[in-house]
Amino acid sequence: MPFFHITISRFLISTLCVCIVVFAGSAIAAPGGGRSSPVKVVEAKQLSMAPQTWVAGTVISRHEVRLAAEVAGKLVLVKEVGTRVKEDGVVARIDPTFVKLKIEELQAQTEADRARLEFLKSEVRRNERLATQNNAALTRLDELRADRKVARSELQISQVRLKQAQEELRRHVIRTPFAGVVVERLMRRGERAVTGDNVVRVIDSRALEVQAWVPLETLDFVHEGDSLTLKINGQEISAPVRALVAAGNARSRLLDLRISLDDGVWTAGQTVRVALPVAKEKTVLAIPRDALVLRRDGAFVFRIDAENKAQRVTVKPGVASGALVAVSGELNVGDKVVVRGGERLRPGSTVKILDEAP
Repeated sequence: MPFFHITISRFLISTLCVCIVVFAGSAIAAPGGGRSSPVKVVEAKQLSMAPQTWVAGTVISRHEVRLAAEVAGKLVLVKEVGTRVKEDGVVARIDPTFVKLKIEELQAQTEADRARLEFLKSEVRRNERLATQNNAALTRLDELRADRKVARSELQISQVRLKQAQEELRRHVIRTPFAGVVVERLMRRGERAVTGDNVVRVIDSRALEVQAWVPLETLDFVHEGDSLTLKINGQEISAPVRALVAAGNARSRLLDLRISLDDGVWTAGQTVRVALPVAKEKTVLAIPRDALVLRRDGAFVFRIDAENKAQRVTVKPGVASGALVAVSGELNVGDKVVVRGGERLRPGSTVKILDEAP
């Protein structure tokens, strides 16, 4: 048993010695030591920024349509939700049986009217030769000419009715005016549609934009072509303003803001946060948010001097825009501030600059 106690004591003493050595090594690497801490830095820059507020927005399609039946009849085809269709692609069909029979009838009527007209034309030519010989033939010629004129009109009417029936047949097929996706079936196969009934809803999933309802005062600070910051899918991006409709909603007193989205993995219906300026832009000194060190007694940054030593500089944060924040204090344009690796820095620490962040 004494031997066991002695062994434990030696182990504790050894462990304590190791901790002292490690602590001493850490102290040596602490501020003012010979070792340098690796950091990443950026330069403070002078930019134009404005205070912002965040509003909610939604990703929508610029091309969205509810396709309705233009003729009455039973639906024999309605494309499934999620079906991708090309421009002028078929999304639904209405039973065309009766209109096809009508077309056959009108085609027969047209042929009969054409045959009658041809007959009257030949009769007119024959009686024109006889009219030079007697008055009776002249009277008959006048009658034939009148009948020919009526027959020509009847043929034209038959042809127009045939074209109307053919157009009606064409409208038994519902087509999309643009390439897109069927996102909703408002009627099902087998149901009877009447003229004007909405059958399917189609959107263009490639032509997306953000819609946000913003205060009337936004007109003073946001203009077409301006770049705004969006928070979407957990990331921040910049996107240009496509349009700000300068007509407020009578009830909400809000304006319709549209922001273009480039080709990306966006989905109609996604929620977006939009940063709106609420005052005129001012020229400020800006640094990345990551450079700020926040404490109870205030905020500061670590500035790296020409000798690669860290200097603590107290700053006062101002307006923010995206990943940047305006600051005031004893910081100048071009000063290098630490954005990575500043957690263990102390004033006077020697650093090794790995690279300059963009």
